[in-house]
Parts: sequence; C-alpha cells; structure tokens
Amino acid sequence: MLKKFFTAVGEYIILLGKSLQKPQKMRVFWKLFMREINDLGVNSFGLVVFTSIFVGAVVAIQMFNNFDASSFPIPTTFVGYATKAVLVLEFSPTIISLILAGKVGSYIASSIGTMRVSEQIDALDIMGVNSPNFLIFPKIIACVLFNPLLIAISIVFGIGGGYMAGILTGNWTENDYITGIQMYMPNLFIYYAFAKTTVFAFIIATVPAYFGYFVKGGSLEVGRASTQAVVWTMVFIIISELILTQLILS
Repeated sequence: MLKKFFTAVGEYIILLGKSLQKPQKMRVFWKLFMREINDLGVNSFGLVVFTSIFVGAVVAIQMFNNFDASSFPIPTTFVGYATKAVLVLEFSPTIISLILAGKVGSYIASSIGTMRVSEQIDALDIMGVNSPNFLIFPKIIACVLFNPLLIAISIVFGIGGGYMAGILTGNWTENDYITGIQMYMPNLFIYYAFAKTTVFAFIIATVPAYFGYFVKGGSLEVGRASTQAVVWTMVFIIISELILTQLILS
C-alpha cells in the first residue's frame, strides 16, 4: 500500500514536470486555453451563483439566531460583518472549491481518461507531441486564473443572499446589514482566501488529470478513475487548507 502511494506521488510529480513546460505552439495553446476557460470556468458560473445566494442567506439567518440567543445584546449590524467574514474565510474559497472539485474534477478525469482508453494520447505521443503539456497545461492555467474570479463572484452573491434574507424575514434592517458589511476586516483575510483558492485550483486541475492520464482498461475504469479523482481532490483540498491556515493565519 505504501509502495503504491509513493509510486503514485512519483508519477504525479513527473507528470507535472512534463505538463509545466512551454507549449510547443502558442497558437494551439491559446485556442485550447480559451476552450478550457469556457468548459471549466464559465460553465460553472450558474452553479456557483445559485449555491452562494442560498448559502449566504442561510449563514446570515444562522448568525442572527445565534446573536439573538446570546445572553449579551449583540447589535444586528454584526450580522452583515459575520456573514461577510464567514464567506471570505471559509465558505466561498473552500466549499465552492469542493463543489468545483466534483463538477470540474470529474470532467477533467473522464475527458482525459476517455482519450487514454481510446488511444488518442498514444497517437499524440507517437506524433512527437508532449501530451501532458498539450492536455493538462491549458487546464491548469484556466483553473488558476478563472477560479479566483468564481470565488470573488461567490462572495458577492453570498453577501447579496444575506441581504435578501434580511428583506424577506425582517429580522434586521437593510441599513444595519450594509453597515455590517462595511465594517473593517483585515486585508490578511482577503489574501488568505485567494491564496487558498489558487492552491485549490491547482489541485482541482492536476489531481483529476493524473487519474485520467494513467487510467487503464475501458469505459468502466474511466468511471472509477473519475470517482477516485473527485475523492482524492477533496482530500488534498482539505489537507492543504489545514496547512495554509497554519502558515498564513497563525
């Protein structure tokens, strides 16, 4: 078991070394890059917005209920601040990345895995094309550049969801919520959120690509590889979050 793990780590590092090279033809790379931006980023926009609005509303309502049940009077302005802090620190970078790991990760693993079992990758290698660089590098750049934008959108719509929850429930006024949003929050929190997002984006692009690239067998194995890719991507996201939290916030 341990030998198999270290073998997989070695294969992953070697694959990254081949992937993170200058593209052989920049014109082809930019064409693939724009396609990956659409497939991996733009197509996830609706899911991110929908999830963020409702979770932002839930977070705001929970914060109000916790403050209201406190034995010490806490102004409702802190509902807006607490909602913003939770979205920036935890929900948007981590939970949205986990959701993207399921959606984007399974797509990457299955698409590359299908090319492997149909021998398209072997054909690229025979033609002298650096197949890891050709297939994986555009996905890495697309995820690393576009995922932070998705997280920023998630934060904005999550805060908007909390605002709408206040209007619908009447538990806090619009002015109180807006005042809470405008309260000072350390810039370190923002840096921490987007540093996490960048690392998570790299994991989301590379771990599923590894499972898809080294799949063996037929269509059944591609499905299993996609499932394994999603599971391990989520595991590495959670582990990396613990490490980054210790390094940045401690």
